[in-house]
Amino acid sequence: MRALGARGRGFKSRLPDMKIGKKHIKSFIIILTALFISYYYPVNLKSPENKLIVSRVIDGDTIELNTGERLRYIGIDTPEINYGKTPECFAYKAKEFNKMLVGKKEIKIEKDVSEKDKFGRLLRYVYVKDESTTSAIFVNEYLVKQGYAVVSTYPPDIKYIEDLLLAQQEARENNRGFWKECD
Repeated sequence: MRALGARGRGFKSRLPDMKIGKKHIKSFIIILTALFISYYYPVNLKSPENKLIVSRVIDGDTIELNTGERLRYIGIDTPEINYGKTPECFAYKAKEFNKMLVGKKEIKIEKDVSEKDKFGRLLRYVYVKDESTTSAIFVNEYLVKQGYAVVSTYPPDIKYIEDLLLAQQEARENNRGFWKECD
Protein backbone atom coordinates (compact mmCIF):
# COMPACT_ATOMS: atom_id res chain seq x y z
CA MET A 1 0.00 0.00 0.00
CA ARG A 2 1.35 3.40 -0.92
CA ALA A 3 0.52 6.65 0.78
CA LEU A 4 1.44 10.15 -0.20
CA GLY A 5 3.97 12.01 1.88
CA ALA A 6 3.90 15.68 2.82
CA ARG A 7 5.19 16.80 -0.63
CA GLY A 8 3.17 14.34 -2.62
CA ARG A 9 5.94 11.81 -2.88
CA GLY A 10 4.96 8.28 -2.24
CA PHE A 11 6.32 6.20 0.58
CA LYS A 12 5.65 2.71 1.68
CA SER A 13 3.45 2.33 4.75
CA ARG A 14 4.87 0.38 7.62
CA LEU A 15 1.37 -0.78 8.59
CA PRO A 16 0.23 -4.13 7.24
CA ASP A 17 -2.80 -4.34 4.99
CA MET A 18 -5.80 -4.80 7.23
CA LYS A 19 -8.48 -6.91 5.70
CA ILE A 20 -11.53 -7.26 7.88
CA GLY A 21 -13.23 -10.54 7.22
CA LYS A 22 -16.53 -12.00 8.35
CA LYS A 23 -14.69 -13.95 11.07
CA HIS A 24 -13.35 -10.73 12.60
CA ILE A 25 -16.72 -9.01 12.49
CA LYS A 26 -18.42 -11.96 14.24
CA SER A 27 -15.76 -11.98 16.95
CA PHE A 28 -16.11 -8.23 17.41
CA ILE A 29 -19.91 -8.49 17.74
CA ILE A 30 -19.63 -11.32 20.29
CA ILE A 31 -17.14 -9.35 22.40
CA LEU A 32 -19.22 -6.19 22.16
CA THR A 33 -22.37 -8.08 23.20
CA ALA A 34 -20.58 -9.68 26.17
CA LEU A 35 -19.29 -6.30 27.32
CA PHE A 36 -22.75 -4.76 26.97
CA ILE A 37 -24.38 -7.54 29.02
CA SER A 38 -21.70 -7.49 31.74
CA TYR A 39 -22.01 -3.71 32.02
CA TYR A 40 -25.78 -3.60 32.39
CA TYR A 41 -26.52 -6.90 34.16
CA PRO A 42 -25.28 -5.87 37.64
CA VAL A 43 -27.31 -2.66 37.41
CA ASN A 44 -30.46 -4.71 36.88
CA LEU A 45 -29.74 -6.78 39.99
CA LYS A 46 -29.58 -3.63 42.09
CA SER A 47 -32.79 -2.15 40.75
CA PRO A 48 -35.60 -1.44 43.24
CA GLU A 49 -37.73 -4.25 41.79
CA ASN A 50 -35.16 -6.82 42.98
CA LYS A 51 -34.87 -5.68 46.60
CA LEU A 52 -35.61 -8.40 49.11
CA ILE A 53 -38.11 -7.22 51.69
CA VAL A 54 -39.49 -9.36 54.49
CA SER A 55 -43.24 -9.34 53.89
CA ARG A 56 -44.12 -11.65 56.80
CA VAL A 57 -42.42 -13.28 59.77
CA ILE A 58 -43.73 -16.83 60.11
CA ASP A 59 -41.83 -17.78 63.26
CA GLY A 60 -38.46 -17.29 64.90
CA ASP A 61 -36.43 -18.80 62.06
CA THR A 62 -38.65 -18.56 58.97
CA ILE A 63 -39.75 -15.55 56.94
CA GLU A 64 -41.64 -14.83 53.76
CA LEU A 65 -40.13 -12.49 51.17
CA ASN A 66 -41.73 -9.96 48.85
CA THR A 67 -40.99 -12.48 46.07
CA GLY A 68 -43.48 -14.89 47.67
CA GLU A 69 -40.74 -17.34 48.65
CA ARG A 70 -40.27 -18.64 52.16
CA LEU A 71 -36.81 -18.53 53.66
CA ARG A 72 -35.44 -20.63 56.54
CA TYR A 73 -32.40 -19.34 58.43
CA ILE A 74 -29.45 -21.73 58.09
CA GLY A 75 -27.76 -23.21 61.15
CA ILE A 76 -30.30 -22.31 63.82
CA ASP A 77 -33.57 -23.50 65.30
CA THR A 78 -36.08 -21.54 67.37
CA PRO A 79 -38.84 -22.94 69.59
CA GLU A 80 -41.83 -24.14 67.57
CA ILE A 81 -45.17 -22.35 67.73
CA ASN A 82 -47.00 -25.61 66.85
CA TYR A 83 -50.08 -23.92 65.45
CA GLY A 84 -53.17 -25.65 66.86
CA LYS A 85 -51.18 -27.26 69.67
CA THR A 86 -49.28 -26.03 72.70
CA PRO A 87 -46.32 -23.84 71.64
CA GLU A 88 -42.85 -24.56 72.96
CA CYS A 89 -41.44 -22.26 75.64
CA PHE A 90 -40.29 -18.93 74.19
CA ALA A 91 -41.76 -19.62 70.70
CA TYR A 92 -43.87 -16.45 70.51
CA LYS A 93 -41.08 -14.33 71.99
CA ALA A 94 -38.68 -15.66 69.33
CA LYS A 95 -41.18 -14.83 66.60
CA GLU A 96 -41.73 -11.30 67.94
CA PHE A 97 -37.99 -10.69 68.29
CA ASN A 98 -37.47 -11.88 64.71
CA LYS A 99 -40.32 -9.60 63.57
CA MET A 100 -38.75 -6.62 65.36
CA LEU A 101 -35.40 -7.45 63.76
CA VAL A 102 -36.40 -8.05 60.11
CA GLY A 103 -40.14 -7.43 59.69
CA LYS A 104 -40.95 -5.20 56.67
CA LYS A 105 -37.23 -4.46 56.23
CA GLU A 106 -34.84 -4.93 53.35
CA ILE A 107 -32.46 -7.83 53.85
CA LYS A 108 -29.40 -9.30 52.17
CA ILE A 109 -29.04 -13.05 51.91
CA GLU A 110 -26.13 -15.46 51.55
CA LYS A 111 -26.34 -19.01 50.29
CA ASP A 112 -24.22 -21.81 51.74
CA VAL A 113 -24.31 -25.09 49.80
CA SER A 114 -27.97 -26.14 49.70
CA GLU A 115 -30.56 -24.16 47.77
CA LYS A 116 -33.74 -25.34 49.54
CA ASP A 117 -34.89 -27.63 52.34
CA LYS A 118 -37.31 -30.55 52.00
CA PHE A 119 -40.24 -28.14 52.44
CA GLY A 120 -39.15 -25.98 49.49
CA ARG A 121 -37.94 -23.06 51.62
CA LEU A 122 -34.81 -21.15 50.61
CA LEU A 123 -31.92 -21.84 52.99
CA ARG A 124 -29.92 -18.69 53.64
CA TYR A 125 -27.87 -16.63 56.05
CA VAL A 126 -29.65 -13.31 56.51
CA TYR A 127 -28.33 -9.80 57.11
CA VAL A 128 -30.29 -6.68 57.99
CA LYS A 129 -29.04 -3.11 58.26
CA ASP A 130 -28.32 -2.05 61.82
CA GLU A 131 -30.28 1.19 62.16
CA SER A 132 -27.91 2.55 64.81
CA THR A 133 -24.75 2.08 62.71
CA THR A 134 -23.76 1.66 59.08
CA SER A 135 -23.03 -2.04 59.49
CA ALA A 136 -25.28 -5.07 59.13
CA ILE A 137 -26.57 -7.54 61.71
CA PHE A 138 -25.98 -11.22 60.96
CA VAL A 139 -29.51 -12.30 61.90
CA ASN A 140 -28.81 -16.03 62.30
CA GLU A 141 -26.02 -15.37 64.80
CA TYR A 142 -27.84 -12.52 66.55
CA LEU A 143 -30.89 -14.68 67.32
CA VAL A 144 -28.58 -17.28 68.91
CA LYS A 145 -26.55 -14.68 70.81
CA GLN A 146 -29.70 -13.15 72.32
CA GLY A 147 -31.05 -16.55 73.39
CA TYR A 148 -33.92 -16.85 70.91
CA ALA A 149 -32.39 -19.74 68.93
CA VAL A 150 -30.05 -22.69 69.32
CA VAL A 151 -27.48 -23.95 66.88
CA SER A 152 -28.85 -26.66 64.63
CA THR A 153 -26.77 -27.56 61.60
CA TYR A 154 -27.35 -29.90 58.72
CA PRO A 155 -24.23 -30.60 56.67
CA PRO A 156 -23.15 -29.48 54.16
CA ASP A 157 -24.50 -26.06 55.29
CA ILE A 158 -21.96 -25.39 58.05
CA LYS A 159 -20.08 -22.30 56.85
CA TYR A 160 -20.57 -20.31 60.09
CA ILE A 161 -20.78 -23.17 62.61
CA GLU A 162 -17.95 -21.79 64.77
CA ASP A 163 -19.51 -18.31 64.98
CA LEU A 164 -22.91 -19.76 65.83
CA LEU A 165 -21.50 -22.06 68.51
CA LEU A 166 -19.61 -19.16 70.14
CA ALA A 167 -22.81 -17.08 70.11
CA GLN A 168 -24.70 -19.94 71.75
CA GLN A 169 -22.04 -20.36 74.42
CA GLU A 170 -22.21 -16.62 75.17
CA ALA A 171 -26.02 -16.66 75.43
CA ARG A 172 -25.98 -19.70 77.71
CA GLU A 173 -23.22 -18.37 79.97
CA ASN A 174 -25.00 -15.01 80.28
CA ASN A 175 -28.41 -16.62 80.84
CA ARG A 176 -30.08 -14.84 77.92
CA GLY A 177 -33.48 -15.52 76.41
CA PHE A 178 -34.82 -19.02 76.81
CA TRP A 179 -31.64 -20.08 78.62
CA LYS A 180 -33.05 -18.04 81.51
CA GLU A 181 -36.79 -18.62 81.12
CA CYS A 182 -37.14 -22.20 79.88
CA ASP A 183 -36.07 -25.56 81.32
